[in-house]
Amino acid sequence: MKVKNILNWTVVFPVLASVFYLAGFLTDTIFANITGALLLFATVLAAVHHAEIVAHKVGEPYGTIILAICITILEVGLIISFMLSGGEGAMTYARDTVFAAVMLILNGILGICIWIGSWKYKEQFFMRSSATTYLVSLVAILVLTLILPNFTSSARGPIYNNTQLIFVSLACLVIYGSFLMLQTVRHRNYFIVAAPDDHTAHEAAPPSNAKTIASLVLLIVCLAVVIFMAKGLSPVIEDFVENIGAPRALVGVIIASVVLLPEGLAAIRAARNNQIQSSINLGLGSALASVGLTIPAVSVVCIMFDIPFVLGLDMKSIILLALSVFTVMLSLSRGKTNHLYGTVLLVNLAAYIFTVIVP
Repeated sequence: MKVKNILNWTVVFPVLASVFYLAGFLTDTIFANITGALLLFATVLAAVHHAEIVAHKVGEPYGTIILAICITILEVGLIISFMLSGGEGAMTYARDTVFAAVMLILNGILGICIWIGSWKYKEQFFMRSSATTYLVSLVAILVLTLILPNFTSSARGPIYNNTQLIFVSLACLVIYGSFLMLQTVRHRNYFIVAAPDDHTAHEAAPPSNAKTIASLVLLIVCLAVVIFMAKGLSPVIEDFVENIGAPRALVGVIIASVVLLPEGLAAIRAARNNQIQSSINLGLGSALASVGLTIPAVSVVCIMFDIPFVLGLDMKSIILLALSVFTVMLSLSRGKTNHLYGTVLLVNLAAYIFTVIVP
């Protein structure tokens, strides 16, 4: 690798962030916390850059799948590490994190993408069949994992016993595996980004194989650094939430926001470039992977180590989740967007965050 590539900011900042974390510089001092937050944000921007290089090389929908699965794997690692360490909230950490991620994706990422793209282009068009396919799979998995546990009777409380966890995990994997087969083989055309009408647009040449492999490695490194830095800064976030008198659930929302930043920024940039199909692929694909892969992985760990695992949502959260899913379904039902859809989704996001702070 050339010296100028090694000194590129997308390489330098993740390395600095890694050194900062591994050296234990994340302390209680304000200067260290601010420096860590800045390095975290710079690493997020670097992750977006490397993700776009990989996506450009492999094309759609493989690029968005790679980013979604990378973030999901690292999200699973973060959840499991918190659950194994025990402590307050360990039983509900997986549920709260997955729920926060889904709400932020459906209302936040999609809402901002639709709103920004619609104000710039008035209307943006996408394959309606792709949105339907995502939502059919997502709704089934959400009901099986976050709602059905409230209504089973084999175990007390909103939890599954081990047999039920195994069944639900297999169901999630079957649905997600079938979806990937449809997305990459049988109906790949549903998810292909349509070329813009502007004939003056010039498509850049795909990156070389060496550059793509380097970017893939750096993408994984960047995402890992984002996760570990977020975990390292979590005590600071917890203290902040406690000082303002907000419920502990707000911590999960903040950490989920940091974890989703790379995907969110990549999706927003695609919407600004009139590629709303890429934004939908990133958003809904991440939500589907976040639930469909995270719950089975966490279930395996909980069964192996006999860790209590609360899955069922409370009634308030179920209502907000139903509102979000129903709004997204209506917004994506016509194959084109406008600014009203984005506005309503962002209001839903505000309602979710407000009710977390003021339950």
